[in-house]
Amino acid sequence: MTSNIVWHQKLDMKYRQDKTKSKGFVIWFTGLSASGKSSVASLVEKKLVDKGRMAYLLDGDNIRHGLCSDLGFSEEHRMENIRRLSEVAALLEDSGVIAIVSAITPLEEMRNLAKSKAKKFILVYVKAEIDTCIKRDPKGLYKKALEGEIKGYTGIDSPFEEPEQYDILLDTDKDDVLTCADKVMEYIQGVL
Repeated sequence: MTSNIVWHQKLDMKYRQDKTKSKGFVIWFTGLSASGKSSVASLVEKKLVDKGRMAYLLDGDNIRHGLCSDLGFSEEHRMENIRRLSEVAALLEDSGVIAIVSAITPLEEMRNLAKSKAKKFILVYVKAEIDTCIKRDPKGLYKKALEGEIKGYTGIDSPFEEPEQYDILLDTDKDDVLTCADKVMEYIQGVL
C-alpha cells in the first residue's frame, strides 16, 4: 500500500536563517522533578527574548495539558511524550526559533531520541540530590509517591538514569537559578 502523504518543503533551514537572521537550535533540560529545570529554563527563555532572540519554552508539565493530554505515565507513554516534544522542538528549530525544552526525560534512550531529531542539540543536566527535590516538592508529588499514592514516580520507584554525556551541568544544590541561567547563556554565546 502506498501512502498519499507527501512532505512539502520549499524552504530549508539555512534559507530561513539567512533571511530572518534567526538561528534555531534546541536546548534540552533534563533532571528530576523539582531539580530546577523549569525555573532555569524560564529564565533562559526570558534572557534570550530580552536579547531580541526568538525563543520558546516547551515545558513538560504544560505540554501534558494539551499536546500530550492523552498520555499517562507508563514507560511507553513517557517515550511518546518525549517523541512529541522532540518533534515540536525540531520544527521550532527549523523555523529559526531557539526551542527550550524542560522535561524530566529520565532514560538515556529518551534523550538520544530527542537529540536525534535536532540539528543542533544542547543537553543541560540539572542535577539536584533526591533529598533536595523532595524538600522542594512544589506539587507534593514526592510525598504521595513515598506514601504509595503514586506509582512509577521518577526517582522513587521509577528510574532516572543520569546522563552519560551532557553539554552543561547545573548543580542546583550549590547554585541559584540566576547563576545557572547565566551558565547556560555563557555556553550558548558561541551558538548564537
